Amino acid sequence: MSMPVSRQGWVIVGAVAVILAIAMGQLVNGLSVFFVPLEAEFGWPRGAVALINSAGLAGLAIGGIVMGAVADRTPIRRVALAGTTAVGLCVMLAAGASGLWQFYLLFFVAGIFGAGLFAPLFALIGGWFPAGAGLAIGIASAGQAAGQGGVPFLAAWLIEQLGWRGAFLVLGLASIAVMVPLAMLMREPQRAVGGVAMRAEPAPPIPPRLAVAWLSAATLLCCACMSVPLMHLVPLIQGLCISGTDASGVLFAMLMAAILGRVAFGKLADLIGPIPAYMTASLWQTSAVFAFTRLTDLGQFYLFAPIYGFGYAGVMTTVLVTARMLTPAAQRATLMGVILGFAWIGHAVGGFQAGLFFDLTGSYALGFGAAALAGIVNLALVALLFLRVRRRQASAMA
Repeated sequence: MSMPVSRQGWVIVGAVAVILAIAMGQLVNGLSVFFVPLEAEFGWPRGAVALINSAGLAGLAIGGIVMGAVADRTPIRRVALAGTTAVGLCVMLAAGASGLWQFYLLFFVAGIFGAGLFAPLFALIGGWFPAGAGLAIGIASAGQAAGQGGVPFLAAWLIEQLGWRGAFLVLGLASIAVMVPLAMLMREPQRAVGGVAMRAEPAPPIPPRLAVAWLSAATLLCCACMSVPLMHLVPLIQGLCISGTDASGVLFAMLMAAILGRVAFGKLADLIGPIPAYMTASLWQTSAVFAFTRLTDLGQFYLFAPIYGFGYAGVMTTVLVTARMLTPAAQRATLMGVILGFAWIGHAVGGFQAGLFFDLTGSYALGFGAAALAGIVNLALVALLFLRVRRRQASAMA
């Protein structure tokens, strides 16, 4: 190769971080700042508008399984190019949409192909870093956090300047211009390097099928919890007669803190183990999520949101590192795609239920309460997984 393995691996980590910032910033929660403008223009209920985001997440869920399997058999560069192009084009076309079904279809398609920018790229990073993968995955995942804060903040400004249609058009054009060249940088480690990396990894401590089933259930619940503030924090704050720009500023502050949290929890996973780090992040998220409904002014949101953001952000990093530990390298993109497919379903369900309960009650209290309950069940599942893995590891050492 033209540069050392470690250097090229870090170049790929940086490129993946930027791709995730742009793509996932739009697909996961970028639509949150479009809720009120779409309600105002079309009169659609908030639950129906939230389903646009849910359609994209459903696409990510299905696409995660499909694109993960494709990535185990196809050069990663092709998968990345398909994903970056599709996301940009679908967001551009959303500028001309006038019916809910058009939004649902566009974001579902964007999610299907955009899934190739998630599990396959994290599996790629794991291949480049047989040791210290937690930090590398944490840095790449931090890019997603930056995008989930930066994209809505930028979109809110674009909506004020150009309207919601102009905002979609600019975001789509910028996505293609930035992401497609970065997708060209994606490449697998050389076979010799990959072979060493695979031999250096210990065998999964429990059967992969059991691990995938266990983690799929846990991530569905933890992401049902996670998605509620991501998708509804901006309209929650706007409901207090605070402007969309100020409300998106709170989300931006929360996700800037999340950048540090994703890196920190990636390093923590290298130090104490992936599953204990996952439990720590999940406890942080679950214990704090409902508090958003008790805040009453902009200053309180700006104070609390970064504290929440630092801890919640560790969940996705530690899920990825845990999945890496519990899956064999040869099937990793496929199996991680299944696990993350359930994560995206959780995002879709969590975001939709909060919007639906708001339509029914005029309040976000019930939706955020349901998020906390999902987080509690997730914690129980992760704790049981930890005990199961420890017992198997202790038996293997005996």
